[in-house]
Amino acid sequence: MKRIIILLLIAALGWYSYGKYQERLNFQNVVGTKEKSSTSAPPSSLRIDSPSGSVFKCDGRTYCSQMTSCAEATFFLQNCPGTKMDGNNDGIPCEKQWCK
Repeated sequence: MKRIIILLLIAALGWYSYGKYQERLNFQNVVGTKEKSSTSAPPSSLRIDSPSGSVFKCDGRTYCSQMTSCAEATFFLQNCPGTKMDGNNDGIPCEKQWCK
């Protein structure tokens, strides 16, 4: 019984540590993207008003599954470094998911 409790505690500690590790990686990606973007392009190109009135900005997201619209995906493809949303390099992102 003691072994099971110890194993459960170790597993819980590992799970917690992995979550904190992922949060730190995501934070570093966001900060790194902002630093790269601010040095390579003027700040006005990092933001764009969408038709719904919200503002898009480079925040480290790179995949179609992280987007919520075709307009958002297009902004990220055109303005943010390291995106992986245009597999066939035709300039249209997320063709299977958002930009049909």
